[in-house]
Amino acid sequence: MKIFAHRGASRYAPENTLPAFELAYELGADGIELDVQLTKDLVPVIIHDENIRRTTNGTGFVQNYTLEELQEFDAGYWFSKHYLHTPIMSLKEFFQWVQDKDLLVNIELKTNVIEYPTIERRVMDLILEYNMIHRTIISSFNPYTIQRVRDLNSDIELAWLTKIQVRKIDQYLKELGANTIHIKSRLLSSKMVKCLLDQQIPFRVYTVNRVSLGRKCVTMEADGLFTDIPDIMKVKTQ
Repeated sequence: MKIFAHRGASRYAPENTLPAFELAYELGADGIELDVQLTKDLVPVIIHDENIRRTTNGTGFVQNYTLEELQEFDAGYWFSKHYLHTPIMSLKEFFQWVQDKDLLVNIELKTNVIEYPTIERRVMDLILEYNMIHRTIISSFNPYTIQRVRDLNSDIELAWLTKIQVRKIDQYLKELGANTIHIKSRLLSSKMVKCLLDQQIPFRVYTVNRVSLGRKCVTMEADGLFTDIPDIMKVKTQ
């Protein structure tokens, strides 16, 4: 089972920043999960919320700032003084960092609130530019995003994200063009998971920060899990 660091090692460093990604790598995570929004000048950037208020010293929406403007804000000060002056990272910068590291990458496209026209193509172009297609999973709660990415590329692994149980999930994923599904942890005991196992459809579980839940993921034959504490999950679930 693969251990993905959720927004990096986000229990120990500010989420979705280079320090959190570096720490996840040092702690032995198998992969990194990150979130992507689109700037005013159409650059994919790594941040979870549509509004920068929660994780920076600024306010306003990502889509209303250029990359240069966004990188003037501090994305680390809120976590601790140690991370003062940590900038928001572009997806391109992340690929430059991760290229030579033995890490899988899960990119969640945050299109369930703001659609961000062209985000799928721009992210896919970067994946191809940095030759990351066989190490990258794209996930989204938005089924139309999954379909748009599949139309762009037949090889990329695509995961639909869900908090709810869906009947005939195998048929639904096939219609979307998704290879895999990422489920909220409370769905682990659902009939949907039984269907996934019966149909041999890989699934991963989010967000798993309790060891007992991590071990349940192993028992239920999950393909992977997303956690804020990759070091603990790596040791306790192997």
